[in-house]
Parts: sequence; C-alpha cells; structure tokens
Amino acid sequence: MSKRSLAALLTEVRACTICAEHLDAGPRPVVQIASKARILIAGQAPGSAVHKSGVPFEDPSGDRLRDWMGVTPETFYDPDSIAILPMGFCFPGTGASGDLPPRPECAPAWRQPLLDELPNLALTLIIGQYAMSWHLPEKKPTVTKTVARWREFAPQILPLPHPSPRNNRWLAKNPWFGEELLPELKRQVKRALAKR
Repeated sequence: MSKRSLAALLTEVRACTICAEHLDAGPRPVVQIASKARILIAGQAPGSAVHKSGVPFEDPSGDRLRDWMGVTPETFYDPDSIAILPMGFCFPGTGASGDLPPRPECAPAWRQPLLDELPNLALTLIIGQYAMSWHLPEKKPTVTKTVARWREFAPQILPLPHPSPRNNRWLAKNPWFGEELLPELKRQVKRALAKR
C-alpha cells in the first residue's frame, strides 16, 4: 500500500468500534506506525493511563521499556523509527488480577494489514504471552521459557516479559534477563536505528 493508503487504514483503525460493547471505558485505539519504522513493538493492550492520554506506553511500563531499549522518549515516539502495535488497540478493562486480555476481535481485523505496511523492520520486540502467541505461533511454552530462548530468535526478534512494575518479582527471580538479554536488546536497538 502507498503512504496515502496507510493513512486511510489508520483512519479506519482509529474509528474502529468492533468490540465497543465489551469495553467499559469505550473504544480508543492507540497505535503508532509509519512505513519507515525500523523497530516494531508488539505489545499486549493499552492500560488505563494510556487510554486516557492516547499515547502508547505513557506510563511506568513505558519508562521501563525505554530504559531497557536505551532510547529517549523522542526516539521512542518517532513513528519513522518505532512502530507500536499492541495485540489489542483499546484498553480492555480491569479484571480481578489486573488488566483483562486484549480483545480477540482486534488482531484478526487489523494486525496483518498494518504489519504489511512495515517493509523496513530490522527488529521486532514481542512483549508478553498474547503477542508471543501471534508472532511465534509454533512455540507454545510459557513467557519465561520463551524469553529464556531469546538467542533462537535473535537478532531480528527478541521476546520480552511485560515491563510492568507488576513483573518486579519475575525480574528478581530471573537475573539472567538483565545480565544477558538487556545488553543484547540495547545493541540490537542501536543497530536497527543506525540503518535508517
């Protein structure tokens, strides 16, 4: 598709209401994409703070993710550098143990047409189990086991746990993540952005 048709597609995405009846907070699709993007962040779904602001990862999870990647907010929010396409574009609401899963209607409706608009990707960061199920469908182990096997997917793909503060215990129990994977993540992010 041309740049003009990507704009038209984004207009449709931002007007989407296919799962509105299931969203207590109402629909507010949050995505960031441009055809020049070198890095794709495939996440879960926006949280309540992002639903309010309309800015992806504008929360403590985003602060941690930017630190993991070694990028400034200016780079992170430059769509010509980084595309951000969660598995569900709208805040799904809150359940007993945190945010609900991404709505299942979203990815089949929009994901592949948007991914087709990203011909220049050098790196895909896959965050959390829902994104892993889509992007690594032949692999079905836990998030921990998938992230631990990151060398099998590098350098084009790096699976990551969610950067939420809720995962502090996971990070403490898995020191290899910070010691081995995060330095490689920073290297691959720098490499991908250098090729712009």
